[in-house]
Amino acid sequence: MPLIKLRMGMKELNLEIKLSYVTGLRSIVLNEINKKKVFHVRREVGDSIYLDYVSNLDEVRELRSVARAYVVSQDTKYNPLYISNHKSILGCLIEAVIAGNEDEFKTFKITCAGSDSPEIRDISEYIKKTYKLIETEESDLKIHIIKIEDEWEVGIQSTPRPLSLRNYKVRHMSGAMDPTIAYALNSLCELERAESYLNIFSGSATLLIEAGLCYPKLKEIVGFDNNKKHLSLAIQNVKEAGLIQKARLKEADIFDKPDLGRFDAITSDLPFGMVVSKNEDLETLYRTFIEYCEEKLLPNGTLGVYTSEYEIIESILRKSRFKIFQSLQLKLPTNVGGYLRPKIIVCKLQTS
Repeated sequence: MPLIKLRMGMKELNLEIKLSYVTGLRSIVLNEINKKKVFHVRREVGDSIYLDYVSNLDEVRELRSVARAYVVSQDTKYNPLYISNHKSILGCLIEAVIAGNEDEFKTFKITCAGSDSPEIRDISEYIKKTYKLIETEESDLKIHIIKIEDEWEVGIQSTPRPLSLRNYKVRHMSGAMDPTIAYALNSLCELERAESYLNIFSGSATLLIEAGLCYPKLKEIVGFDNNKKHLSLAIQNVKEAGLIQKARLKEADIFDKPDLGRFDAITSDLPFGMVVSKNEDLETLYRTFIEYCEEKLLPNGTLGVYTSEYEIIESILRKSRFKIFQSLQLKLPTNVGGYLRPKIIVCKLQTS
């Protein structure tokens, strides 16, 4: 399918959709894209996928495995000076993004090397005058002009906030699971075949909510945590997601082995690092967790976990009745310039 081409006088502008995702989730993103016939992959560059442009950006905004989505155009000529002299190129992208959503975009920011140059200042004045937007550091309309290999890319994020910042999040909780990772973990657990779902160490309920929203055929959705503050926030998030009539949240401790029934699928963002109490032994916690899951999973049930301490959980799983059938190694940047390398691990409970 050819790129959509927009006429600009005697010139043509090629638009594309650019999708960025957490390193390691490529297969999940491609699987979600392939489920929608409207999307056609053009190429991949690093942790970004470029699609043919779609005029209905609501289709893009519904993607749950993607961190950010942009409307972009690339050309060897699109350096800041060229864009300054051909502002209709940027105007075309802006109009594609804000059309029908003008009330959501009040501010803007341009990310570009030499952001204080006369060319970028000229572009900023054009945006202020033409679209009545205010230039701020924390902006709604995020514009970039960057060089990728031999070509320049002009792009605009398709939403004021990243797609990974879900609307049901009442408040950000430190260490909370990235919703795109929660979506990925749930999708690997084959929840379309499940009727019952348990989320252990439910935290702010990201895993549980993603399951409830994406798999409406789930008849029973339960989560538990031993932290009252987490449970309070989780209940607020569940209400905001419209799942308060469907999902149950309980205060319980894994060491008490709460009797909540048996389930087709169990998931968990396992505690690690600062989340774990100083007097708590991680290996004992994980072993107790696995023993509990062996008891509470139905025959052929699926267990999905997420943790940075995957060597500990993998060692325990090898001695259990679980068999690992899929794992994804992820790479997440930290606030101090380093990286976390957690894993999603999905297992089946063996019946013999």
